[in-house]
Amino acid sequence: MPDVRLPLSGDVLQTINPWNWVFSSAGGQSGLVNINVGKSADPELERQILEEVGSYGRQIGRISEALAVLLKHVDPAVLSDEEKKKLWAFESQVDEVGRLKAARQSA
Repeated sequence: MPDVRLPLSGDVLQTINPWNWVFSSAGGQSGLVNINVGKSADPELERQILEEVGSYGRQIGRISEALAVLLKHVDPAVLSDEEKKKLWAFESQVDEVGRLKAARQSA
């Protein structure tokens, strides 16, 4: 005989969690702090990349490391003053990130 349950018959399971009331998904927000990274043509792929490859920060860090290696082989004499400023700004930013990481590790 099949197991048939009519509405309001049988087992009822309801989790009571007041945190869900406070931080419920209102207007698409599912937590106290949410970061909207913009629209993506393929949000599911974006999520998979972030979970399996690395966060945006990790990806940018790897790009910065690779670019720093390439910049060591550039002759600054062939660059214009504007190009040198752009490279200096990039290198300064990478150095600042390194300083912050080092400070975090020593804390």
